[in-house]
Amino acid sequence: MTSEVKLMPFDELAVDSAVRVDIDGHRLAVVRMDDELYVIGDRCSHADYSLAEGELDDDEGTIECWKHGSTFDLKTGEPTCLPATKAVPVYAASVVDGIVTVTMTEERQP
Repeated sequence: MTSEVKLMPFDELAVDSAVRVDIDGHRLAVVRMDDELYVIGDRCSHADYSLAEGELDDDEGTIECWKHGSTFDLKTGEPTCLPATKAVPVYAASVVDGIVTVTMTEERQP
């Protein structure tokens, strides 16, 4: 089962930034690059650190875990370098009437 969840006003997201949002048992990293929006799981698959605290790479479309340097593709969730070898979840997101909206499933992250 899926549901649409409103997270925050899009204009509260600074350009080229990420913020952590906890909602319904999910820990999300909400990312804005220019006017593009991405929502991925906020836990690095290597060592459970917050990805929202990491650096963004506009050219590569990735976010880097601040602790060990793993990077993740914002579109696919796939790691693009070690030490992470497992993908993080990605979520369908859009801006509806100025509000970041994400499609959630009943499945919860560990």
